[in-house]
Amino acid sequence: MTSNMDREMILADFQACTGIENIDEAITLLEQNNWDLVAAINGVIPQENGILQSDYGGETISGPAFDPASHPAPAPAPSSSSAFRPVMPSRQIVERQPRMLDFRVEYRDRNVDVVLEDSCTVGEIKQILENELQIPMSKMLLKGWKTGDVEDSTVLKSLHLPKNNSLYVLTPDLPPPSSSSHAGALQESLNQNFMLIITHREVQREYNLNFSGSSTIQEVKRNVYDLTSIPVRHQLWEGWPTSATDDSMCLAESGLSYPCHRLTVGRRSSPAQTREQSEEQSTDVHMVSDSDGDDFEDASEFGVDDGEVFGMASSALRKSPMNVMWFVFCVYLFWFFVFVFSFVCFLVPENAENEGDALLQFTAEFSSRYGDCHPVFFIGSLEAAFQEAFYVKARDRKLLAIYLHHDESVLTNVFCSQMLCAESIVSYLSQNFITWAWDLTKDANRARFLTMCNRHFGSVVAQTIRTQKTDQFPLFLIIMGKRSSNEVLNVIQGNTTVDELMMRLMAAMEIFTAQQQEDIKDEDEREARENVKREQDEAYRLSLEADRAKREAHEREMAEQFRLEQIRKEQEEEREAIRLSLEQALPPEPKEENAEPVSKLRIRTPSGEFLERRFLASNKLQIVFDFVASKGFPWDEFKLLSTFPRRDVTQLDPNKSLLEVKLFPQETLFLEAKE
Repeated sequence: MTSNMDREMILADFQACTGIENIDEAITLLEQNNWDLVAAINGVIPQENGILQSDYGGETISGPAFDPASHPAPAPAPSSSSAFRPVMPSRQIVERQPRMLDFRVEYRDRNVDVVLEDSCTVGEIKQILENELQIPMSKMLLKGWKTGDVEDSTVLKSLHLPKNNSLYVLTPDLPPPSSSSHAGALQESLNQNFMLIITHREVQREYNLNFSGSSTIQEVKRNVYDLTSIPVRHQLWEGWPTSATDDSMCLAESGLSYPCHRLTVGRRSSPAQTREQSEEQSTDVHMVSDSDGDDFEDASEFGVDDGEVFGMASSALRKSPMNVMWFVFCVYLFWFFVFVFSFVCFLVPENAENEGDALLQFTAEFSSRYGDCHPVFFIGSLEAAFQEAFYVKARDRKLLAIYLHHDESVLTNVFCSQMLCAESIVSYLSQNFITWAWDLTKDANRARFLTMCNRHFGSVVAQTIRTQKTDQFPLFLIIMGKRSSNEVLNVIQGNTTVDELMMRLMAAMEIFTAQQQEDIKDEDEREARENVKREQDEAYRLSLEADRAKREAHEREMAEQFRLEQIRKEQEEEREAIRLSLEQALPPEPKEENAEPVSKLRIRTPSGEFLERRFLASNKLQIVFDFVASKGFPWDEFKLLSTFPRRDVTQLDPNKSLLEVKLFPQETLFLEAKE
């Protein structure tokens, strides 16, 4: 019966091997297998021989081709003089043209495209940027290298770069450009790319990741999980701005420094992990002590170099004929161990913490074995390769080629050196494919890939790869992104030729091109529909604005008419009040027979009517004006004219009497509106 402490350690090991984060689910699976760690793991990730089983007695050794040009072997001895004769295949030396590298360099709101041979240096890139950006090289910091900061004298070839690269320029000594309004700056930030320099605290490794301003903090954490294998809920971050309080917030509004920002991530520690680390350290010590008798140590580790070995052997040759056979045996034994231990460094290490580091190791080791003329392997997780190949505009999509390597297959060396590294294959893959690779030699790496395969392609594809025998490797999977799913178009095994491999790649490309044309058509139609909808929405918005403007103009017009009507009414009321007051103030009309002289006036209005009234000859002219005004013809708007002689009576002195102005005994006048 296991103790509680042992169960905690078994639980931690089980979660580390299977990737199951749910503790309740992990405990249930372990209890079903009576806390047998191996049985529980094999139940979750079933394999042909079990994930933790191995047969050391029947282990086969294979690896890169042995090159006799660099390690000359002595003349072969008769078969009777040696217990074995190691096979030493040769590698075909392929002459290649200089490899061209494409760089897109971002500086503030500018992008500069630079194309150089891989034999050039970093300083030559800076010289080109100095001419394009008008920035002195001394003020320029070129960032974005996957291997960290590099010197100007570094040769590009030594960095093992892919064909397409993204860099950015920092100028801390130069003043930044003036900023516009907040809304404009936010919109500009959404369209910019942020370089996040993320340091993995446990392994002290930096990752330079590019994200658009519209990406969210949650997407960054998921990408970091792909690189570091630290689940999002176990990630412990340092360096986020205080305003970044929500994982759904986009980077543009989170307060990150542009164009680059430094962050640090680590794993939250737990007692189970601490015990697991202690157990791993003790296990490593035990393994070293147990393998002292089995490991082969190079001659240089004993302080003896190759010249001394062959020098001592040459002196022994001259002493005895028996030593000749012993010499041949030692030489073959030496080359055999060189051949064997050249494969100890696997393409993908068993303990790789994330897929990005594993692919860097894969590319470097592959180049050292088969030369620099090989496909450009995508550096990053399988999810990132999907993003690069499928989740872009239809015109920019590519097929995804997954190369599955296996060192123990007899076909691996021939397939890699003669087919995968052929210039025609390399060129075709670079133009039309995103190539991602993985090494299935170790059981842990095989189980890790099968888990990824089951997640992305389904159990059928995973079972197909699981049942492949070692001699059927390497495999080349051709994947096409088809709307919401990923379809495996072809599985190419290692027993093929260059022509057949090219034909199958071209056949997959034809299928992909037909599908791509449909996707482009659908995407164009969708964009056209969206454009029509946007235009309709814009027309509707303009129509609403026009209706609103017309309605507001009508309302203003009605308000103005109402105001004028009010003014008119007020003026009429005022004029009526004046007229009534003048009418009441008029002296009474005298009779025809009066002691005083009477003047009879006959006044013609503009409408043709006549106003008649008698006035005393002694009445002032103002009384006549008041009489006319009381009838609705104020003297400031109308002129009172006489006929013979024609004169404007309103121009006369209103204080004079009618007799004085000669409007006696009778007179006919007429009213005329003033201009």
